Amino acid sequence: MSASKKITATSLLVALGIIYGDIGTSPLYVLKAIVGDRSISQELIYGGISCVFWTICFQTTFKYIFLTLKADNKGEGGIMSLYALVNKYGKYTVIPTILGASTLLADGIITPPISVSSAVEGLTQVKGLEHISTVPIVIGILTLLFVFQRFGTHKIGGLFGPMMFIWFMMLAILGISQVIQNPEIIRALNPVHAYNLLTNYKEGFWLLGSVFLATTGAEALYADLGHCGRENIRVSWVFVKFCLIVNYLGQASWVMDLGANELLDGRNPFYEIMPDWFRLPGIAISTAAAIIASQALISGSFTLINEAMNMNFWPRVEVSQPSEIKGQIYIPSINFILWLGCVCVVLYFQNSSHMEAAYGLAITLTMMVTSYLLTYFLIYILRWNIFLIGIIVLLFAIVEISFFVANMLKFPEGGYITIMISVLFGFIMHSIYKGRKISNKLTKYVPIEKYTDKIKQLGADQEVPRFSTHLIYLTKAENDWEIEEKIMKSIFSKKPKRSDVYWFLHINRTDEPYTLTYDVKEIIDDTLIKINLNIGFKLQIRTEHYFKKIVQQLIANKELQMHIRPDGSTKYNAEPDYKFILIEKFLSVDNNFGFQDNILINAYFALKKISLSDEKSFGLEKSDVQFEMVPLLYQKSPDFVLKRLQPKAEN
Repeated sequence: MSASKKITATSLLVALGIIYGDIGTSPLYVLKAIVGDRSISQELIYGGISCVFWTICFQTTFKYIFLTLKADNKGEGGIMSLYALVNKYGKYTVIPTILGASTLLADGIITPPISVSSAVEGLTQVKGLEHISTVPIVIGILTLLFVFQRFGTHKIGGLFGPMMFIWFMMLAILGISQVIQNPEIIRALNPVHAYNLLTNYKEGFWLLGSVFLATTGAEALYADLGHCGRENIRVSWVFVKFCLIVNYLGQASWVMDLGANELLDGRNPFYEIMPDWFRLPGIAISTAAAIIASQALISGSFTLINEAMNMNFWPRVEVSQPSEIKGQIYIPSINFILWLGCVCVVLYFQNSSHMEAAYGLAITLTMMVTSYLLTYFLIYILRWNIFLIGIIVLLFAIVEISFFVANMLKFPEGGYITIMISVLFGFIMHSIYKGRKISNKLTKYVPIEKYTDKIKQLGADQEVPRFSTHLIYLTKAENDWEIEEKIMKSIFSKKPKRSDVYWFLHINRTDEPYTLTYDVKEIIDDTLIKINLNIGFKLQIRTEHYFKKIVQQLIANKELQMHIRPDGSTKYNAEPDYKFILIEKFLSVDNNFGFQDNILINAYFALKKISLSDEKSFGLEKSDVQFEMVPLLYQKSPDFVLKRLQPKAEN
């Protein structure tokens, strides 16, 4: 495992543009959320800044930058990559992974609105624009952002790094300009102030819900590991962390200058530390940074869904690649869902202050799941001392459970919105996972040797019309000498399918992201061939393209007599004669379910109906595919007695 990439000025600039959008825009709203409508006091401001500083140090720097970035899966990060690494070491990783992924998706719906709203609301602090409605502007910006996704971000991606560099330099300069005027504010970094706030201040513990907003982007940071490499992230974090902390100190200095017992009265310290002449340029830079932060969450959601789909956690949906850049994808259905969710959040909450109530609760669950999966990684892969692991896990548990409990205060104020979104995503994932697991469990396999003679006879029987020259079945059988019973029934149906060559093609989704390998086994000489195709969980499936490429290689290498066998082409049509058989299951009416199974299995088949067709999801040309349907019988209904009535005697 290695996520290392060469460190250069360019690579560090790219890291700024891709990795730090979410966590980098936190100064827009964190201190404003901590103070809220409370009276200003040294205990509140110093304690709040101290909590922010040590949260960033422990959660972001130690947990994610130092520790979690070690858990790279061939250079890829994120909760699905972490699950792929550790799922073989524990039975209880599936449900936590579903929980973490669904809450991370919910975060992708709340982050763009709060970031863009916080930036655009700076206009209300410009003289003459105090009463401007920012909602239409925010919705307009978000709509343009989502519309642009179909074209890919590669065309403007080169601007992200320089733009975020300008953003962080602005944070640092604005912060330093205030700290110079009040160097005493640096004392706020002392952890004693954090302790006093949490233990002595009336609402101290519950303020952790607002403090947590300073580290919400850490999970997205880990998810973007594959774009930049571990060392580039670690080096650039030194600069980013300095800019963030200095800006928080600068805002705190300005707030303290207001005087004890004063109120913010709707003012945002972030914009108040700007000189009047710089206010409009500052708002423009802030809005650009918020858009970049939103873009990172949107791209991360696309990646997460693509991985979830390939690992059987999400229904198959259309995925396109708007550019040739590796890993850049576009998922129209998810783009629409995210856009609709973001617009609804903006319309419902109206301003960023209200959105703060919904922000943070869901992502605390994601972080707790990451800690849980990370424990498996430390034990089974890094093999650290179990005593040391116990101390680390205990610290994570104390900190993250505290944040979760504090964030629960937000539930009635808007946190229920993200929890409801998370539950919806989680239900979809669990239904797909459970449904496919049941379907696979009920699949019956038979030994191929029972049918070898019949296959030879069928292939040589000229009285049976040739169905195709090459007949390909997609199989889930991992054992080369077994096959699904339904496939054999399909071959020897009432109208047997005679072919020159029968292919059993098994697609194996690997735990590594970009695997693309295959092996070939000749089960019956020149007649029945098994191909095992290994595809990484980040790659899209292009079955027909891969299959034809494999056949071309077999012909070029003069293997399996493929170079001398007819391929079904004629002088009238040069195309080879291939036919793929896809066997789909439908829910038999002769089922009797329990309550829970009834909901999950019916949801699974309902989602299948609206998801991408199998020929598209497997990358097959429709003209080369034939579908067959077989019933799925999960729990047979109780047997019944059908009583025949005797005809009445005639008078």
